[in-house]
Amino acid sequence: MAIDHLVGMLALAESPQDEMLDRLAEAVGENEAGKTGVDELRTLVGYAAGTAAGRYFRIDPFLARGLSYYTGPIFEVAVADLAGSLGGGGRYDNLVGMFLGRQIPACGFSLGLERIIVVMEERGMFGDAETVADVMVAVWDEASIGDSIALAGELRAAGLCVDLFPDLDKVGKQMKYADGRGYPVVAIVGPDERAAGKVTLKTLATGEQRQVERSEVGKELVHR
Repeated sequence: MAIDHLVGMLALAESPQDEMLDRLAEAVGENEAGKTGVDELRTLVGYAAGTAAGRYFRIDPFLARGLSYYTGPIFEVAVADLAGSLGGGGRYDNLVGMFLGRQIPACGFSLGLERIIVVMEERGMFGDAETVADVMVAVWDEASIGDSIALAGELRAAGLCVDLFPDLDKVGKQMKYADGRGYPVVAIVGPDERAAGKVTLKTLATGEQRQVERSEVGKELVHR
């Protein structure tokens, strides 16, 4: 039985993402913690699919990390031809609360700095000048997160340097953040924009706002 189980797990590791998640859902059955974990993995796969990193994102049923404080998905960053990982981490909602006396949600990771430097040197990734992003993509609300991530990926594919606002916050605060960082343009894809297939672009220096077809945003910003 142990050998049959191992063979099944090996086959699962080679399955497409959706099939793997379906089989994991079957394996956990009605276990609430297991069902929650599979749902979280589906959400992560969905978010990743809208980015250039989506094709590198893999669910690994064999991945395990030894620290017991993780309360959600765990992950590791791997590079081809490099033994071990560049970094790893996960969700650990209870860790910060141990020290502050109240529960605080948290997600984080650690990186192997020396390994990163080695990889960057080998691939000639160090630049000479500091770069300010061409555009910041705002996050309108929780329902817009996936679209904002996807838009950032589309603009990067068009050759633009793009930052994505790192949190859910009022749009006004996001604009103030963008202005303080020196971004010239903010791209907004809220409910109205999604329904119309458009993106709102705001030029921070002048306050001008205009709507552009989603398919034309990259060209518009490249030639501005």
